[in-house]
Formats: sequence, structure tokens, C-alpha cells
Amino acid sequence: MKVQVAIIGAGPSGLILGQLLAKAGIDAIILEAHTGEYVLGRIRAGVLEQVCVDLLDEAGVGARMHAQGLPHHGIELLVEGKRHRIDLHGLTGGKQVMVYGQTELTRDLMDARKAAGLTTVYEAKEVAISGFDGDHPTVSYVKDGIRHDIHCDFIAGCDGFHGVCRASVPKDSIRLFERIYPFGWLGLLSDTPPVCDELIYAKHPRGFALCSMRSRTRSRYYLQVPLSDKVDDWSDQRFWDELRLRLDAEARQSLVTGPALEKSIAPLRSFVAEPMRFGRLFLAGDAAHIVPPTGAKGLNLAASDVRFLGHALIEYYGGSSHGIDRYSERALRRVWKAERFSWWMTNLLHVFPDTLPFEQRALEAELDYVLHSHAGRTTLAENYVGLPFEE
Repeated sequence: MKVQVAIIGAGPSGLILGQLLAKAGIDAIILEAHTGEYVLGRIRAGVLEQVCVDLLDEAGVGARMHAQGLPHHGIELLVEGKRHRIDLHGLTGGKQVMVYGQTELTRDLMDARKAAGLTTVYEAKEVAISGFDGDHPTVSYVKDGIRHDIHCDFIAGCDGFHGVCRASVPKDSIRLFERIYPFGWLGLLSDTPPVCDELIYAKHPRGFALCSMRSRTRSRYYLQVPLSDKVDDWSDQRFWDELRLRLDAEARQSLVTGPALEKSIAPLRSFVAEPMRFGRLFLAGDAAHIVPPTGAKGLNLAASDVRFLGHALIEYYGGSSHGIDRYSERALRRVWKAERFSWWMTNLLHVFPDTLPFEQRALEAELDYVLHSHAGRTTLAENYVGLPFEE
């Protein structure tokens, strides 16, 4: 089989890239190791930057997002029992974020791909890539016991942190940067109305908490917990009781509890692989970088990668290699700014077990500056809504 682009991974980054290429008339196939139901069942982020919203519109899949998504003009920071509203809209010249669950976004992309008759191979096993350091890359996989080979011009590695694409790069050709945090986020999803119209980020001596949402009737809550904790340690009742302790009186009164639809613990890490291009192989999304979820950057950063990559490949088939030659450099500039912001937010709002007294006072002073300085609030706001692209 011969195609122009082989995309490995049918998460949001792979699916968005597939849509962008299809609209430009570029032939691409997507391979996914799991079933479509498994991909849809993954509970992930739900806060979209304006640039991500614009990209989904460009890909032609934004209609349901605009109809059902929740535009947010601000966020709340709860510190020492007092709320401080960060006016995202006012501080950034009218920008905002959109709350729309990654599950729904993925469903929209899958439906659009199916309606257009584009090829996605689910349950593609034993995926292997080769030849990307030359002019003729090959992707092989096993489906229903039969091995298939795909000959392509380029491979897009959108297959996540544990995928085959980054693992196939020679170790002496790649540099890895990593920061492991000494805690995780225990998340609970419930069919209950949100505790607030906007997200609440709570800094508390017992640990960080986040009150988020997926819709007006579905909420997502998080608690900072030790890495040694297990999901089975946390009954629904224990979760709700602990969340109440970390909230203010107004939020406790507004909180509606219910049975968990899903409950999981996610460890936090910062991770970057450099570069993001290896000959005719490109890495995008979690295959190249991971951010702690504090800054709501994971999905948005994946979208910005495929915006750069999609436009670069379209330019290539239009006769210019300038975009693909600069892909890694341009993507990494944005990646590191998002990594910095997510690392900064995580340090400001979480309780670290080994923080020295001087560092603790310095962090408290920095948070005080952010909350009470126009410049500080503006810095937070412009990073949260998404920095503009550097063309």
C-alpha cells in the first residue's frame, strides 16, 4: 500500500492532522493500536485554548463544539480561603477558553473521518517503522493475523508517550528532559452540576484541588494525593469529604455530590524530547512532550504541533520544504513556553513535601504578586488562554 502520509495514533493529534491533510487533498492513513471504543473511553482534558478552537474550525469539525461547549471568560484561584478571579477575557483583549471534553472532540473527529470515507485501521498490532532516515519510509503492522506494509513519504508519530515512534529513534539522536513530581491527581467524574460557573483552582495546606466540568450537568474534580495512594483507597464518600475540606464555604454549600462515573490517579510529569523531526519522521503531541495538567496545556499543545505539521506538509506538497525544515524549531519554541507555564502553575499551587522554608516563603510571595498585581494577573491570563503563534 502506498500513501503520502502515515499517521500513527488516532488520538486528537492524529485525527486533527488527518482532517487537515484530507481537506488539502493529501492521502493519509491512520493506524491505532486500540479499538475506537477504547480511544473514546479515555477520560482526558476539556479546556481548549482559542487557537485550538480555531484549528478545529479550520479542520471542519467545530460545529458541535460551538453548540455544546462552554465559553469561559475567567478562572478562580482559591487561596487561604479567599477567591481571586482572573479575568481572562479582560486581561487578554477579549480572548477566552472553551470547555469541551476531549471525548466529545475525539468523537467529532472520528465521525467526520468516517463520513468522508477516510481510512483508520484500529487494532493495528505490532506496528513498526523503518526507513525514515532515507527517502522511502515504511510502516508495517498486523491486522487479523496478517502483516501489512505501508510505503509513504512521511510518518507522523502521534502515538503518545509509550508509542513506537519515539522509541524507534536511535538513542544518540534524541535528547530527553524530564521532571517527575512527588504527587498525583486523583480525578473523579460525576453526573452532577458544576460547583461554579468557572474553574476553581484551590491551593490548600492539605493539597491542591481543582473543580472543573465537562458540561452543565457533568463535573470533573481533582485532588492532589501522594503517589503511594491507590484508587481503591478512595471511596466516593472519602473523595467528597476531602474535597469539601479544601474548598471555601461558598463552594462547599454549592457542591452537589454523586456516584463516580470514573475515578483514576494520574502521576504528574514534565517531559520534552528534542528534536521533534528525524528525517521523514515527525513527533507530535504526547509522543514528544508531556505537561502536568495544572495549566490545561496537554491537548492544546498537541493541537499546536499538528497545526505546524499539517501546514508544513501542505506546503511541501505545494512545492516548498521550508515548513517541514523548521517544524521542530517552531514547535519546540511553543512547547517550552507551555512547559514553563505548566511547571510554574504546578509549583505555585501544590504542596511539595520537601520544600525548604525559604522556598516556601518565596513561592507565597510570588503567588501574592500574581493575585494582586495587574502585570502578574496578565501574565497568568495570557499564558492560560494560549500564546499567539509565532509565524
